[in-house]
Amino acid sequence: MTNTCLAVGIKTRNKKVAWLVPRATRVETAVFNKDRTFRPKRKFEPGTQRFELHKKAQASLNAGLDLKQAVQLPHGEGLHDWVAVHVVDFFNRINLIYGTVSDSCTEQTCPAMCGGPKYEYRWQDEHKYRKPTALPAPQYMSLLMDWIEVQINNEDIFPTNVGTPFPKTFMQVAKKILSRLFRVFVHVYIHHFDRVSQMGAEAHVNTCYKHFYYFVTEFNLIDHKELEPLKEMTSRMCH
Repeated sequence: MTNTCLAVGIKTRNKKVAWLVPRATRVETAVFNKDRTFRPKRKFEPGTQRFELHKKAQASLNAGLDLKQAVQLPHGEGLHDWVAVHVVDFFNRINLIYGTVSDSCTEQTCPAMCGGPKYEYRWQDEHKYRKPTALPAPQYMSLLMDWIEVQINNEDIFPTNVGTPFPKTFMQVAKKILSRLFRVFVHVYIHHFDRVSQMGAEAHVNTCYKHFYYFVTEFNLIDHKELEPLKEMTSRMCH
């Protein structure tokens, strides 16, 4: 499955931000409606260190390198930069996946943000929902994508200038983003995978999930308890 970089910019503090947008794969072009993604995508500016890291990551995937090897930290590169590149990349891809199935995810079909009868996710933030609150899945997803977009656009958390250090809280924020993105996989796989299959996107979504799973487990970025909802599927898919 091949990927190249698509330059789509948004501006922060009167300058273009230096983050990436992966160009759609052939499968994405065929089955995913990119106009239905929730949020503007982010990119890395050519010539920056993180753009080069993104190219390394994509080159590994394009060369057919085993995903377990592809997620490993390149020699001489910083872990924070590597994690930042992947957080933004996974946000873009998972946003695209959910945006495509969102027509079948309504307040009527999904009155709760859950993964089957055993797992329910409640939303909490620092503003309106200070206590964990049960919400319909589409509302939860909208709040989630809004929240992630704020984090990755925050220069104090995801600095875009080369040489600007990451804050001490960066890994904590990155882990929280990835943990919440995993919940999107849970909901899509358990409640909307028939829609994914109908669109012929099963192989693409599975590959995206495997890439995500190998990355977060390589660097212990998600608590194993959070991974429980897809444990059986993962044991079959990710050897």
